[in-house]
Amino acid sequence: MVIGELFLILLGLVWIIFAVVQDLRKREIANWLNFSLVIFALVFRFFYSMFNNQGYNFFFQGVLGFVFFLVIGNLLYYGKVFAGGDAKLMIGLGAIVPFSSNFLSNVNSSLMFLLFFLVAGALYGVVLAVYLGVKNRKVFKKEFAKEFKKSKKVFYIAVVFGIILILLAFFDILFLYLGILIFIAPYVYYSAKSIDEGCMIKKINTKNLTEGDWLYRDVKLGKRLIEAKWSGLSQDEIVFLRKKKKDVLIREGIPFSPVFLISYAGLIYALVIGNISLF
Repeated sequence: MVIGELFLILLGLVWIIFAVVQDLRKREIANWLNFSLVIFALVFRFFYSMFNNQGYNFFFQGVLGFVFFLVIGNLLYYGKVFAGGDAKLMIGLGAIVPFSSNFLSNVNSSLMFLLFFLVAGALYGVVLAVYLGVKNRKVFKKEFAKEFKKSKKVFYIAVVFGIILILLAFFDILFLYLGILIFIAPYVYYSAKSIDEGCMIKKINTKNLTEGDWLYRDVKLGKRLIEAKWSGLSQDEIVFLRKKKKDVLIREGIPFSPVFLISYAGLIYALVIGNISLF
């Protein structure tokens, strides 16, 4: 492994650790952290290429990675999977993860990182959801009972179709798996919804609001309506709320940055220690 690749690996690791610490402490990842990662990575690639006498392919691979992860980050953001800070961290890593000057090697590392991210993200979400449900079990039970009462037909339909498919497993084992999936799907969905509604809503003083916080519901004050939008509160809206209102309900997001650290560590282990390739 050449010194350029090693530097990028360490740079990405340090920045992700900073992002995790900030996210766990403040429930946000600052723009300066994400933007500086892109700048440092691309500037390093440019000057390393300049003085390495092997052309600028090392730099251009970083630009390609940045563009690719820019698309991925925006898809996840506008698909309402990521908050803004997580999307920008994903974009920032685009300038890092294509570690080498070799295109196919970079495709391998980028896809491997995304694969690790999908698996780690799913497991992290399940574990955190179970933890929040157990920790706030009284609230969770109340919310789940409410959701069950509102959506009884969905549960009954899932049970009927699930049983029918399970019985069809006598002809093909695939029906068993499909039947179990349909049977438990509404329980998983409404459990997640109950955790979101019961355990992730918090009343806070408007003095403690930060840019990007999510309102739980629209707030109308006089003639002005502040919407509970995915992009969160702007600085102007926060200033207005502080003048007009003492407390608001916000929806707390799950700190997702640890998934980046887990995925990145898995990628480093696979490439450096395990010498593993998807191809």
